[in-house]
Amino acid sequence: MAAAGSAVGLGNIWRFPYLAGQNGGAAFLLIYLAFILLICFPVMVGEIAIGRKAGLDAYGSYKKIGGANWGYLGLFGILGCFFILSFYNVVAGWAFGYFLEITFGSLLSEKDFSSFFGSYVTDIGDNFWFSLGFMVITAFIVTKGVQKGIEMANKIMMPMLYIILISLIIYGLTLPNALAGVKFYLVPELSEITPQTIFDALRQAFFSLSLGMGALITYGSYVKKNQNIVSSAAIISVADTMVAFLAGLMIFPLVFSAGIMPSEGPPLVFIILPKIFHDMHPVVGRIVGGSFFLMLCFAALTSTISMLEVPTAYLVDQKKLPRKSVVWLLAGLIFILGLPSMISQGVKGFEFLNKLTFYQGKDFLTFISDTADMGLTIGGCLMCVFISYRWKINNMNEELSIGNENYMKSFAQKYISFAIRYICPLLLGVMSLLIIYDKFFGLNNLF
Repeated sequence: MAAAGSAVGLGNIWRFPYLAGQNGGAAFLLIYLAFILLICFPVMVGEIAIGRKAGLDAYGSYKKIGGANWGYLGLFGILGCFFILSFYNVVAGWAFGYFLEITFGSLLSEKDFSSFFGSYVTDIGDNFWFSLGFMVITAFIVTKGVQKGIEMANKIMMPMLYIILISLIIYGLTLPNALAGVKFYLVPELSEITPQTIFDALRQAFFSLSLGMGALITYGSYVKKNQNIVSSAAIISVADTMVAFLAGLMIFPLVFSAGIMPSEGPPLVFIILPKIFHDMHPVVGRIVGGSFFLMLCFAALTSTISMLEVPTAYLVDQKKLPRKSVVWLLAGLIFILGLPSMISQGVKGFEFLNKLTFYQGKDFLTFISDTADMGLTIGGCLMCVFISYRWKINNMNEELSIGNENYMKSFAQKYISFAIRYICPLLLGVMSLLIIYDKFFGLNNLF
C-alpha cells in the first residue's frame, strides 16, 4: 500500500490527462499501457528485489550488493528524489490552495481563470504558506514510520481517492456530449501516434511509477522474505495505472461537455477545469470542484511522503541518526530548496532565476522538473546495467523465487530477465538522450 501510494501522485491526475489530450487521447493511452507492461514492470521488479536482498536504503543496497562505487548510483537516486520533492511540493501547494479557494473561498466567482492562475502562482504569500503546510503534513506522517505513518495514511487516502474519482466519473458521464470525450479517450486513431506520442508516453510511465530514484528500493528493503515480489509489483502497477486511466475517464467527458479542446496542456487542471466547475450550478460546482482538488491533494500527499522517506531512510541507515530529527531537518531543507521554483513563476525581482536554466523559454520549476525526468531514466538504465553485469540476472532470479516457488519455471522469469538485460537499458538509454536533446533543442527539430 505504501509503495502504491508512492506511485500514485500528481503525475496520474495532473500530468497524464494533459499529455493524453495533447497526444491523441486513446493513441497515447495505448502506448502508455504498453510501456507500463513491457518496460516499467520489469524495472519495478528489479528495484524491489535489490531492496529486499540488501535490506537497506538505496545507497546502502547498491553498496552492499555491488561495492562502494555502485553506492553512488543509489546516492544519485536519493538526490534526485530530494530535488523532485522540492518542486513537487510547490505544485502540491497550488492544489491545496485551490481546494481551499473552491471549497471555502470565492475562486468560482472569477471570470478569467487564466489571469487568476497567473496571479495566484506569483503570490508568494499564499504559495509559501500552502506549500509549507503541505510539507509539515508530509513530515508529520513520515516521522511515524512506514507502518504507523506512511502505510496507515495510504490506507485512508488511497480508498478515498478512488471513491472521489469514481464519483466524479459517474457525474461526468451524465453531462451532454460526455460520450464524445469517452470516444476520444478509449477509441484509438492509430494515425495519431507520432514520435512525440511515444516519447511522452514512456517518460510519463516511468515518472508515474516512481522508478529510477530509489523509492522502490527503499520500500523493497521493508518487504518480508515470504512475500511474492512479482505479484506485489503487479499490484502496484495496476493501482497506479488504474488511477491514471480513471483520471482520464473523469476529465475528458468534463472537457468535451464544456466544448473545450482536450489539447490545452498543463493549464488543463488549474485553468480549464475551474472554468468548467464555474459553469455548473453554484452548489454543484463547489462540491465537484472541491472534491476534485481534495483528490489531487490526496494523490500529491501519497507521493510526497514516499519521496521524503527515501533520503530519510538513507540518513537513518547510514548515519544512524534519529528518525524524527532527520525527517524535520530534511523537510526544512527541501522546502527551502523549493523556494526558487516557487518564486520563479513570476515574482517581481527574481526574474534572474529563469536565466539560470541554461535554455530559453523555461522557468526554474520546469527546469528542475525536466532535469528530474532525465535523472529517472538514467537511474533506471543504470539499475538494469547493475543487475545484468554486477549483481547478475541469476542472483536476481534467486531473490525473486523466494516467496514465489513457481517463478523459476514461469514466463515472467523469462521475460523479466530478457527485458532487464536487453530491452529496458536500451530504450531507457535512448530515452535519456532524447530528453536531453528535447530540453535544449526540442524534439520537433529532430523529428
